[in-house]
Amino acid sequence: MKKIILLAAFGLAACSQGEKAQDAPAPAEDATEEAAAPASGDEALRLYAFDCGRIGMLDLGLFSSNGAYEGRQNEAADMCYLIRHPKGDLMWDAGLPDALNENAEGVTNGPFHVSVPTTLASQLEAVGVVPADIEFFSISHSHFDHVGNAGMFAGSTFLVDSDERAYMFRDEARANEQGFALVAPLEGAQTTEFDGDYDVFGDGSVMIVAMPGHTPGHTSLKVNLKNAGPVMLTGDLYHLIESREKRIVPSFNTDEEETLASMDRFEALAAETGARVIVQHSLEHMETLPMAPAYLD
Repeated sequence: MKKIILLAAFGLAACSQGEKAQDAPAPAEDATEEAAAPASGDEALRLYAFDCGRIGMLDLGLFSSNGAYEGRQNEAADMCYLIRHPKGDLMWDAGLPDALNENAEGVTNGPFHVSVPTTLASQLEAVGVVPADIEFFSISHSHFDHVGNAGMFAGSTFLVDSDERAYMFRDEARANEQGFALVAPLEGAQTTEFDGDYDVFGDGSVMIVAMPGHTPGHTSLKVNLKNAGPVMLTGDLYHLIESREKRIVPSFNTDEEETLASMDRFEALAAETGARVIVQHSLEHMETLPMAPAYLD
């Protein structure tokens, strides 16, 4: 029954995922390997990266509206992140459901083969955090591979673009009852809605940046780290590094022109700040990151 529910959950959204890089250098030399949470009085801002699953894109053609990827496949990462700030913790995206970890071989459904080698819960535990400790939860968007463990964070304050919240709780989404179960716990959560960019902690260090087009309220995240410098997490603005290089838009995006405008804005921000760009579905980018319990600061 659990497997059936998981398979049905993949109908929640049309899709999502990615691969190679020029903007993701090797981890900064000062990126520490400590596992402990910030000690009392420690004002460091830290970014922890988690391996939240694998996605075999069996029909990569879905990810190009111009046919550029027809006949190809791709193996993608599914990363999610914890940002630790003196004023609280922010969980960004929630990956694939931890329940998939029970099936070592993964599950194939339509154009995807998905698996979860390591649970998010165990990775948080290794950092010394339980979901109940996390003050804020936000998502780049509401596709299944970004909200798989959203229910863990229903006790956090849900930070969400108002257009995305309307999209994730629309009648069409509710009609897929088993898929909708992934996000349903967030409907009654304490929620802060916003339009445009949102300054999470009020000091400019962690900014949720409006990047609509993949979905109506899609967002990216910009984190200004003291030692590693600014980092920009793409969400699903790009699925492959090649998509970024060639400005390729998935066929299932809600608005292609809006997506291209968001790409322009994203690249301008990245160039202006000299940010390190992480394509969240890129295995190559994941390999350049210190994975939790290590972190960037």
